[in-house]
Order: sequence, then structure tokens, then C-alpha cells
Amino acid sequence: MDVVIRNANLADGQTGVDIAIEHGRIAAIGPALAVMAGREIDAGGDLVSAPFVDAHFHMDATLSYGLPRVNASGTLLEGIALWGELKPQLTQQALVERALQYCDWAVARGLLAIRSHVDVCDDRLLAVEALLDVKRRVAPYLDLQLVAFPQDGVLRSPTAFANLKRAIAMGVNVVGGIPHFERTMADGAESVRLLCEFAADQGLRVDMHCDESDDPMSRHIETLAYHSNRLGLHGRVTGSHLTSMHSMDNYYVSKLLPLIREGGVAAIANPLINITLQGRHDSYPKRRGMTRVPEMLAAGIDVAFGHDCVMDPWYSLGSGDMLEVAHMGLHVAQMTGQDAMRACFTAVTDTPARILGLDGYGVAVGCHADLVLLDAADPVEAIRLRAARRLVMRRGVIVAESPRARARLNLPGRPDGVDFRLGR
Repeated sequence: MDVVIRNANLADGQTGVDIAIEHGRIAAIGPALAVMAGREIDAGGDLVSAPFVDAHFHMDATLSYGLPRVNASGTLLEGIALWGELKPQLTQQALVERALQYCDWAVARGLLAIRSHVDVCDDRLLAVEALLDVKRRVAPYLDLQLVAFPQDGVLRSPTAFANLKRAIAMGVNVVGGIPHFERTMADGAESVRLLCEFAADQGLRVDMHCDESDDPMSRHIETLAYHSNRLGLHGRVTGSHLTSMHSMDNYYVSKLLPLIREGGVAAIANPLINITLQGRHDSYPKRRGMTRVPEMLAAGIDVAFGHDCVMDPWYSLGSGDMLEVAHMGLHVAQMTGQDAMRACFTAVTDTPARILGLDGYGVAVGCHADLVLLDAADPVEAIRLRAARRLVMRRGVIVAESPRARARLNLPGRPDGVDFRLGR
């Protein structure tokens, strides 16, 4: 074998197992494997997981915070307006440099697959060209999936649909949309039909920003689920954000959830951003602004968590840490039961991998040896500590390493130089 990881815990509850790796794939898993390897790694009872996956991000805007100015109000609409101001100033080189820097951050955090929406409403398609270049460059160590995203509305922006088709022809592989941003509810519904039919004709996946609003009457997810079912797109369609569902009445949601499940539509919540941008028109009580994650999970709907933004016109914070995303999602959705907390870990690993259609993902024999060794014993502890990534592996090769989180204390009345692992 090339590598053996000894004494690892797995996310499914297995403890003290070995993982043997050969030719970039997992060759064997089990207790005390009788194999020799070129390198042995002692996990020491820490958690080995498949890598983190971000199913919703905007890499064309990332690390642009403060350009050309700061979002003074911190609101969604000012962020959209600010992005409109920034677009004419974008250069391909700057887009590539910022995206590559973010990919470095991601790899160091064990984030090895990202679905990024890329704005196609700029007729130059600079961002599309830039991120296709980045996708090629990072392919050896990170899977980057791109969504053709008509930020200004596919019907509202005169050239958006033609640009979306151009982006797909250039190599972008997912169809995006933003129906709630069209000028009328009818236009929003028509945009969903148009884009779903195009995706079905081209054999592509769909991922729409859907109902990112506090308006309970913003119900384009219903239309998206309907067309997914009508066109046989089951398992290829995603509704992102779905924040209006937080404000809908329970009777309507009881009808909506089975429709989403029937259409095979997945959902992506973006806890850090949803909790920040939604509810801005409320005084008190304030709405949380995140979609109904526990209810969708109970209905059998795939739900993932996305990071959405890092240091861009909409969000001035972030570091590419999907455990931070899971941590916020756990709190906002009040998912503090043991199974619920583990589901939050799954929402940044297995579920988004399934939504993206990643091949060979997982900790199982035959899967790619894409692994993260975390400074934690199990998924719940990993979320609690936002655990350090002791090592990150891609196809059996270590691409990042970090020390365990430790501190040395020198306290009055206590022995000097006591080392301990933080939070454990």
C-alpha cells in the first residue's frame, strides 16, 4: 500500500479502524489491517472524514470586499447594487487571483469541492472565462463546478439568456436562475419554466437562487418542483436559499414539502448569509431568515449547507470553513439533538457531494482517497470545536497539514507549562 491511516474514527460511528490507500483510492478499511505501506499515519482516535463540500458559493465575487466601496447597510439589495457597480471594473487577472487565493484557503480547511455560481449578465463574460481558467488550474486538488447565474434576472436582463447559453457552450455545466428577482411573479414563474426546459434539453443540472426573500408569497420553489417533476429532472434540480419558506404559513408548507420531495428537488440553506441578510425589515420579533431545514429533512428532502459568500459585497466575514457553516446552521435551525447535530455534519459533506454528483466520494473501499483528518473524535465534536484539520489528502497525497489545537498554560498555583488540547 502507499499509505495506511491507523486508529481512525469514522463519521458513521466506527472507531479504531485502519484505512489502506493504494493508487489514489481506498483499498481496505478495517481494524488492525495487516498491510505494509510506504507511509503510516497515526490518527490517534481522531475523526477521518471525506472532504467538505460547499454546494453554494460565489467565487467571482469572493475576496472583493471594499471594492469599489463597502456595503454600508449590509443588506442584500445594497450588495446586489454594489456588485453592479463593481462589474465594469473587473479584470480577468484579478478575478483569477482572488479565486485561486480562496481555493488555497479552501484546501487548507479540507474543502475540496465547490459549486460556484458565476454571473453571466456581463456581456463580456469575463467572470466565466476567469473561473473556467481557475477550474482547470485547481483540478488536481479541488473539484470546481460552475453554475451559469443570471444575477440580474434571465428575463429582466435583455442579454442574460443568450449569455447563459454562451457560458454553457464554453464549459459551464449547471443552469442557474433567480426567479424572485424578475420584475413580476409571472415573469419569475416563466423564467423557471424556460430554464428548466433548456436544462432538460441539454441534459444539465439546475440550481436556482429561489425565494431569497422574507415575502411568504414568493413561492417559486413550488414552480421549480413542478417543472422538475414534469420534465423528469429528479435528482438534478436544486433550490438554493428558500428563505421565504421561513415566513410561509404551516398549512401551505404541509402541501409544499411533499411536492418538493416528489420533484426530487434538493435544498441548500446558507446559514451564515441567510441569518445576516434576511429579516432586515423586521423590528421585533425578528425572523431568523433561514429555511425550514429540520422539516425538509423529516420529509426526506436532501438539504445541504453552503457558505455562499466570503469577504464580498454581501458579507464581510468568512474563511472557507464549512464547520463554521455547520455550526451556524445547527444553532439557527435549533438542531441540537444528537442525530440532528450529526445531520449538520452530513450537510457539509455527504449530502452536497450527492447534490453535485461527485464521483467516488466517501470513506469506503473503492472511493477516491480524498480525506480529512480532524482534531476531533466525532462529527459533533468537530462542529463544536471547529476542529483543526490535521491533514488534508487528495487522491492519496497530503495537500495540507495543520497542528493539533493546543495551548500551554502558566497559571498561579498550577504547574508551569501544562499543555492541553483546546476544548478536549
